Amino acid sequence: MLGMLAASLGSGIGQAASPAPAQPQEIRITELDGVCVGNAQDTQAKTGVTVMLFPQGARAGVDISGGGPASRETPVLSPTTAPTPVHAIVLAGGSAYGLEAGSGVMRYLEEHGIGYNTGFALVPIVCQSDIYDLSYGSATVRPDAAMGYAACADAMKKSEPQQGAVGAGTGATVGKICGMERSMKSGLGIYAVQLGDLKLAAVVCVNALGDVYDYRNGQKIAGLLQADRKSFADTRQELYKIAQPVDMFQRNNTTIGAILTNGNFNKAELTKIASMTRNAYARCINPVGTLADGDTIYAVSCGQIKADLNMTGTLAADVMAEAIRRAIENSKLSDSEYLASCRKLGK
Repeated sequence: MLGMLAASLGSGIGQAASPAPAQPQEIRITELDGVCVGNAQDTQAKTGVTVMLFPQGARAGVDISGGGPASRETPVLSPTTAPTPVHAIVLAGGSAYGLEAGSGVMRYLEEHGIGYNTGFALVPIVCQSDIYDLSYGSATVRPDAAMGYAACADAMKKSEPQQGAVGAGTGATVGKICGMERSMKSGLGIYAVQLGDLKLAAVVCVNALGDVYDYRNGQKIAGLLQADRKSFADTRQELYKIAQPVDMFQRNNTTIGAILTNGNFNKAELTKIASMTRNAYARCINPVGTLADGDTIYAVSCGQIKADLNMTGTLAADVMAEAIRRAIENSKLSDSEYLASCRKLGK
């Protein structure tokens, strides 16, 4: 009898319906309120700008893990500074020259009445990070104020932004440790999901020293090629050959991106979310975060949805990993077309 009862209870427990695990669902980035994303580029010079505008202002944090960032206003995102709202995050090419694009973003925002009211003037808070793309296309044409302004105008159309060789991704490349002739094209990736009421998106420009892997199966999808460009080489193995300190700035790299969410987080929490998102770089790029990189991740809150920080940071890493994959997937070029724009040192 006891055995039958136990079996009956066990059967009942086994058959009890359990709630299905929550699964993030893909959405368009335009479904995330409070942010507009736009691009502008010079397709001949192979450089461009991607801008994320927050017309109502937003809270933000940042994680900088690379050794050579080109950036603007990132100190205002420190948790120890005043809680000043951010009005734009800019990703651009041109290395330090491209920081001029931020001036055009400021002018656009001022003209449209967007900024921090100091009592005497509106001051838009614009943070920016740039990639080094001067070895692809023109080294003398860089993002400027006009291009930054144009990217804002594109963002305010509130249409779905393009991915691939557009905006900041126009001049993005990967696998450059042995020179541009053995590198590959990369670009801009975007991915957005919703989990319950929480919405979260990633925007990333992949311009890494290392090789890029598909996080889903570990397969290499971009990076250093053999001299005949018919198969992959291994950036790590090339790095291991370097016994003495070497100035690797000529390899010119950086992966820069942003997490955008309607989750309600303060600057300290957003800084932690940005730090957790760095796990996506580790899953997808190897080596990563070197002195030859300027790897930077912003995390921005443009909503009031209550959400757990640990869950959000974990989700952010997953979403960023997919955005990195899409940056590669949407940027493929034929060898002849790609190599025609690759520059050699001193030329």
